[in-house]
Amino acid sequence: MDLTTTAYGTWSGGRFMHFGETLSEERFLACIATAWDAGIRTFVTADVYGNGKADELLGQALADKPREEYCLVGMLGHDFYEGQRQGAKGYPRFTDPELHQPSHYRDYLRKACEKSLERCRTDRFDLLMLHNPDETGYTSDAVWDGLRALKSEGMAERLGLAPGPANGFSLDIIDCIERHGKDIDWAMLILNPLEPWPSCHVLPVCEKHGVKVLTRVADYGGLFHGDMKKGHEFKPGDHRSYRAEGWVDHGLDKIERMKPIAEKHGLSLIQFAAIWNLSQPAVESVVPTFIQEAGDNARSIDDQIRDLASLPDVRFSAEEVEMVRQIGDNTGCMTLKGASKRHQTSERPDEWPMREDLLELAGRLGLGDNW
Repeated sequence: MDLTTTAYGTWSGGRFMHFGETLSEERFLACIATAWDAGIRTFVTADVYGNGKADELLGQALADKPREEYCLVGMLGHDFYEGQRQGAKGYPRFTDPELHQPSHYRDYLRKACEKSLERCRTDRFDLLMLHNPDETGYTSDAVWDGLRALKSEGMAERLGLAPGPANGFSLDIIDCIERHGKDIDWAMLILNPLEPWPSCHVLPVCEKHGVKVLTRVADYGGLFHGDMKKGHEFKPGDHRSYRAEGWVDHGLDKIERMKPIAEKHGLSLIQFAAIWNLSQPAVESVVPTFIQEAGDNARSIDDQIRDLASLPDVRFSAEEVEMVRQIGDNTGCMTLKGASKRHQTSERPDEWPMREDLLELAGRLGLGDNW
């Protein structure tokens, strides 16, 4: 089964990511049940979330559902079996040379995939994605040989690329698609009406190479769920509190200018954001974050899930897409991750020096050299 238009991610609910209220295990399971009852049939998990706990809970929630009736997306990339957590950086990638050499990548991926499948209570992923790769993950033939082996062995029906955790990696993604495009069925990108950049550079390449796109954070930190007001105060520890000061108010001002298009089509804000994403070339699925905001007057996370699940089958015109893009244009608003001229050495697993071949790629595609 391929991905459906709407999807549910196990990072929702604040249990494995720090935003909003942290749901109890019972409530977390109930949200997955709500998604199922509302008609969502694609579920996305990553083995590193809760060191396998997200896999386990998803497997528990879907245990009585016919396997042929839902699409299961798994992600592998962080080695929490042998690697040591590095504070806020999380666990190292399995491609860290202190953990594994290229000759061991295939064995690691098989082991990690088998364990994730066991926790999910199934024998295959409909889509298996390389999660938050470092430079080696994007470029190494050994990594993609290992992933391709899992597909040939029937443990994954399709393969994909899931960059992150922050925004960027544009040239790295394009280069990876050009290197390994025959093995890449899907890519997961950050995209929403308030963040058209930098994924706008990657979408045409995905379209050209037949790579389908799953977009995450269509909600833009919760703003498109419509619950947050100007002056919103985050509870201590909420990771959104580390964003640039004023981002909520600034985003809400832009959303006000977008509302006439949403109202024209009779859409809620999250439906509007999802439809805008789906109106882009190659985008075929959306997986926003569902957040139970703090406070007595906050809307139920279950209502957010049902809101997305009732997404109508409409698309915006090219003129509407461009109008929204201009309002939400965020070009240059942040320091991007991945290959960059800013780095002379690779000191972090999500930042590394720019390579000449990537600059040549950027020049060939008309993307400039300011990276």
